[in-house]
Amino acid sequence: MADSTRTVAVVLAGGIGVRVGLGIPKQLIRIAGKAIVEHTLEALEASERIDEIIIMMNAGAISELDRLKTDPRFPKLTRILPGGQTRNDTTQLAIAALSGDDTKVLFHDAVRPFIDDRIIDDCIDALDTYEAVDTAIPSADTIIQIDDAGHISGIPDRSHLRRGQTPQAFRLGTIRRAYELARKDPTFHATDDCGVVFSYLPEVPIHVVDGTPENMKVTEPIDVHIADKLFQLQSTSLSLEGMQALPDLTGRGVVVFGGSYGIGASIVRQAESAGATVREYSRSTTGTDVTSAKQVKNALADAARHLGRIDAVVVTAGVLRIAPLVDTTKKDLKKTIQTNLTAPALICREAYRYLAETQGQVILFTSSSYTRGRANYSTYSATKAGVVNLTQALSEEWADDGVRINCINPQRTATPMRTAAFGEEPAGTLLDPEDVARVTTHVMRAGLTGQVVTVDVAAMAALKERK
Repeated sequence: MADSTRTVAVVLAGGIGVRVGLGIPKQLIRIAGKAIVEHTLEALEASERIDEIIIMMNAGAISELDRLKTDPRFPKLTRILPGGQTRNDTTQLAIAALSGDDTKVLFHDAVRPFIDDRIIDDCIDALDTYEAVDTAIPSADTIIQIDDAGHISGIPDRSHLRRGQTPQAFRLGTIRRAYELARKDPTFHATDDCGVVFSYLPEVPIHVVDGTPENMKVTEPIDVHIADKLFQLQSTSLSLEGMQALPDLTGRGVVVFGGSYGIGASIVRQAESAGATVREYSRSTTGTDVTSAKQVKNALADAARHLGRIDAVVVTAGVLRIAPLVDTTKKDLKKTIQTNLTAPALICREAYRYLAETQGQVILFTSSSYTRGRANYSTYSATKAGVVNLTQALSEEWADDGVRINCINPQRTATPMRTAAFGEEPAGTLLDPEDVARVTTHVMRAGLTGQVVTVDVAAMAALKERK
C-alpha cells in the first residue's frame, strides 16, 4: 500500500549566476516570458503528489520573489526563506524549517525547469522503500580520471557511471541525521545531499531513479539558449495535439488584423466555430491600414465596443515581394518593413490596455525564413526575425501583468500571397490554411507566452494520415 506521508518540495534557489554571466541570479533569468524559477514552480505545483513547496532563495535577492507569495498560481508555496553560503548550508536551513521524521522531502534545483511528473512520481514512490533517492542519467561521454600532472590515470567503465540531477529525495529524519554527523567532521565537504548520506550513513542504500536529458541545469550562457529552444519545442507539440476538435472559446472576444483571406480568414471562421465572437479588420474589408497607429487604435476601440472584451488579437497581415535587394524599389522596401514589422509593433502597443483587462494575448505570425535570411526576399526574412524578437521581448515586458504573446511559425502554406510570389507548387508540399488556423485557436487557449509555435508540413500530413 502506498505511503500517504506528507511530501514537501524544497526549491534550491541560492545561486548567484556567476557562470551564466547575465548579472542576475540565474533562477531569475526570464525564458519564455517567465523567470526560470517560475517554470520550475509550475511543474512542482502541477504534481498531485506534492503537498507543500518551500523556496530557499539567495538571501541577497530574496525580495525579488516577494510577488510569488500571493501568486494564485502557487497555492502550495508556503514559505520563501533565505539560503546559506553553500548548497549544504542551504539544505541544512531547509531541514531546520521542516518537521516530521517521516516527511518525504524532494530537494530540487530552481534552475532545472524541465522536471516532469514521471520523475517526481518515481522519487516519491521510491521513498516508500528507500530512505534516500537520487536522480541520474547515463553518461553519453567517456569519463576520464586525471592525476595532478594532468595525465589520464584511469578510465572508469561508462556503463556504471551516471550524471547526477535533481530531485534528490529523502525521509526527513534520514537527511537530518546525516547532516548532524557531517557537522561533527572538521573535514566535511560534499557537493550534494546524497553525497552527505553516502559519506555519513553508509548503511543507508541510495536508490537511483532515471532522469531525462531535458531535466538540464541552466548554469552556463549556452544553457539559456538551449532552455529557450526546449520551451519552443514543447510548444510545437500543440500543432499535433487535439487537432480533431476545436478548443472551447465561448465568451471570448477575438480581433483579427488581416483576416480577409488566407490564414487570417481561416482563423476568423474557426474562432467563430469555437464559440468566440470575432471582429476582422483589413484594408480590403474595413479600409483599415495596419501601418497607421490612428487606424489601429480606432479599430481596437471599435472592437471593444462591439465585443465587450478583447481576449486575443491576431495579426496575420503581411506582404511578400520577391526580388534581389538591389532591385527592390524604395516603395516596396518601405511597405515590407511597415506592414511586416512596424504594424505588429503598433498593434501590440495599442492592444495592450485591452488585453491587460482580460489577461489576454497577442498572436503574431512569422515565417520559417526567420532563422536564416533567404536570397531574393531578404527584407521579408529580416522583418520576420524581428517579429520573433518582438514576441520574446514583449513576453518579458508584459509578464507581470499577465498579458501573453506568442508567434505562429507556419511552414509553406497555400495562401494567395504565396501563390502570387512563387506560383503553383506541388500538391502535398504546402500546409492547408485551415490547419494553421486550428493550431492558432489552440494557442488562444494555451497558457504559453514568448513562444514560437511551429506548424510543420510533414508532421501535419502524418497527423492526417493517422486519423
